[in-house]
Amino acid sequence: MRGPHNIWRLIRTGATFERTGAMAVVLEAMEAPARLRFAARLLGWPFKWLGVKGDPTLPPVTRALTALGPAYIKFGQILSTRPDIVGDELADQLKYLQDKLPPFGMEDAKKAIATELGSPVEALFESFSEPVAAASIAQVHRARVIETGQEVAVKVLRPGIERAFRRDIDAFYFAARSIEYIAPFSRRLRPVDVIAHFEGVVMGELDMRLEASAASEFAENTRDDAGFQVPTPLWRLSGRTVLTLGWAEGIALSDNPALDAAGHDRVALGARVLSLFLSHALRDGLFHGDMHQGNLKVAENGDIIAYDFGIMGRIDAYTRRVYAEILYGFIRRDYRRVAEVHFEAGYVPADRDIDEFARALRAVGEPIFGMEASRVSMARLLAFLFEVTEKFGMETRTELILLQRTMVVVEGVARSLDRHINIWEIARPVVESYITGNLGPLAFLRDLTLTARVLSRFGPRLPRLVEQALIAQAVLPPPVKASRTRRRLAQLGLALAVFGLGLWLGRVL
Repeated sequence: MRGPHNIWRLIRTGATFERTGAMAVVLEAMEAPARLRFAARLLGWPFKWLGVKGDPTLPPVTRALTALGPAYIKFGQILSTRPDIVGDELADQLKYLQDKLPPFGMEDAKKAIATELGSPVEALFESFSEPVAAASIAQVHRARVIETGQEVAVKVLRPGIERAFRRDIDAFYFAARSIEYIAPFSRRLRPVDVIAHFEGVVMGELDMRLEASAASEFAENTRDDAGFQVPTPLWRLSGRTVLTLGWAEGIALSDNPALDAAGHDRVALGARVLSLFLSHALRDGLFHGDMHQGNLKVAENGDIIAYDFGIMGRIDAYTRRVYAEILYGFIRRDYRRVAEVHFEAGYVPADRDIDEFARALRAVGEPIFGMEASRVSMARLLAFLFEVTEKFGMETRTELILLQRTMVVVEGVARSLDRHINIWEIARPVVESYITGNLGPLAFLRDLTLTARVLSRFGPRLPRLVEQALIAQAVLPPPVKASRTRRRLAQLGLALAVFGLGLWLGRVL
């Protein structure tokens, strides 16, 4: 239930950070001003005793997040990929959250599998290991299928995880509504909508059937991608709380020493992670929405293996074109075109000055070019972007939240492999390829053909539409009749024209 009782949960969050020592570490890593640090400590100290103690063997921030619950752990997983924001030391500590959390008991896992699949584990698998990885939502066991002898990974949801997530998300909703009330200027960022989006993503991750479907579709889309593998699901051994996939053998992408020892080129791997993500987002409109190091391995032959498909992102064709044009404009340093795309897509209110917006975008983009990537402070860059978007009244685009978040995570993963990587140089060939195929005369003809085919399905209904227009002309008052009739006839004329064009294009193409 969302209500004031969530104040306790938010107080407990701050108290836990203070009790575990995480508050000071986070403020130091974020280079918070001295006054903010003093205020945070002053407000947190009286409630320190209310915080959760956590595991004292863990570093402070990791200890606090694991004590607070799965939603906080998800947040920590994102920060673990951003050493440029939180620093190398803290980022390394947070990698623990990706796949090294304490597992739940074997008996609970076997009971969940038997309940979901209708047979005991011993009847399905000839071998079933102790947990090999454990994250915020589920843990993974290595097994061998009795019927086929295939090596598989069996993913099992944590008991009670859905209830725990709902409890955390309720507190997030309360915080978002409180922020909107206390700071009205924040409403343009739509914090409640952001939490609603996060809730939808997480709730989808708690149904393994949806993850199996996403894995299957993602594998089909990427089967021709060089240097990339996606394990496929075994449907008969999967259900709502259990997912069985082909086993993926490889070195964790977070283990740089092991990658070096195996002779893998980390610079090439970093570039491939970025280019694959962009290709999946732009080409397919379906991308892996949780591409941190804990969900990526490197096979013996150098292929990148992706797994854990609980969070997948989708963007429609129009949004992909907008996104590509914005990226392409930044790559070409054509800030006027980037500004125009924002206005055309409705991202910026039409009453704002487009030239001023283009100048502001130039101030954001220019410092990136010609500067070594390791010297770019992403935290400061994002802070400046926030100022620009606030000035021009841009609202948070909830349909792009996951794309933007994943872009940040993927860049962090790539930078952990090659700290000198330049995202713009890697993005250029992918974006240019997409632009060539989707913006131009051939793309226009393809879109027109598709539109015509859709309209052609309504061909049998055209006589009825004409009849309705004539009936309306006879019934409505003269001024209304004339206006509405002209509009309907214009619509019908356009529909007939496109219908005829569709038939012609169908013959030609």
